[in-house]
Amino acid sequence: MTPAELEAQKETLELLNTEAASRLTRQSESLAKIDTKAVFLIGFAATAAQFLATHKHHDVLAYCAFAAYAISLLAGVQTFRVAEYKDLEPRHLVVSYARLSRELALIRLASSRASLFEENQRRHQKKARYWSVSLGSLIVGLGLSTVALLLHT
Repeated sequence: MTPAELEAQKETLELLNTEAASRLTRQSESLAKIDTKAVFLIGFAATAAQFLATHKHHDVLAYCAFAAYAISLLAGVQTFRVAEYKDLEPRHLVVSYARLSRELALIRLASSRASLFEENQRRHQKKARYWSVSLGSLIVGLGLSTVALLLHT
């Protein structure tokens, strides 16, 4: 693009850059919410397993419940293990964009943010899958625990 074309697109570039920045912020908040939910699932699964271990129960069903709790705990931990959120590096911005015109810097900044969003989206999807497995296993474990405790009484 020529400098005149860049100048004509200034408002559009600012809009795109602002939208990309806000999308990254919302994505970061969503990732943090998944982590928080995973902490609760891990705690609940550990507590439910301890409760089952301290009460008389039907052995086979209880062992199946313990296996489901173990899967829930491992999947919950995997939710945290997935690589961290990626964001723009300030030093890279200063070094790479300082000498550019405002419009060209906006183009590159919006492009970098779009790439980061896509990379973070893959992490987000992995976290969500692990969290879903953790939740499903916890539900199965709770059901098996309930039946194991009821059958023993």
